[in-house]
Amino acid sequence: MVSLLRTIRNLRRAGFKEWWRQMQYIGDAKAGTYIGADQFGNRYFENRNGEEEIPGRHRWVDFAQHEYHASQVPPEWHSWIQHIRKEPPSQDTVMQNLTPPWQAPYTESLTGTRGAYRPYNTAVPKIKAWDPKIAARS
Repeated sequence: MVSLLRTIRNLRRAGFKEWWRQMQYIGDAKAGTYIGADQFGNRYFENRNGEEEIPGRHRWVDFAQHEYHASQVPPEWHSWIQHIRKEPPSQDTVMQNLTPPWQAPYTESLTGTRGAYRPYNTAVPKIKAWDPKIAARS
């Protein structure tokens, strides 16, 4: 539950425009330190002040797109948000050196969209749909 004092404090820190945007998108007012951005334009934040945030919710992502979903977060940023890695990818030298140069760039999941993969079938169907023959009347 969000307290009124915390909401007012974050409204003053972030400004009215950003506060309103956060309330519309994530339903919570948050203010924190900007950590970095990814190739999709998503911005990542962290609030290290422990008593203001619920434990485990002090890192968050501000999605660039209005229609967003979890697959728009690249794996390296996901590991930082989920506390698998301590340092964000922009500051972690191990993460920067481990990414192989041959790896394809990350793309979001297109499942459920027009760009989703659809296999095609080359086999002849076992059941053929009925096609009515219309005869001309004389």
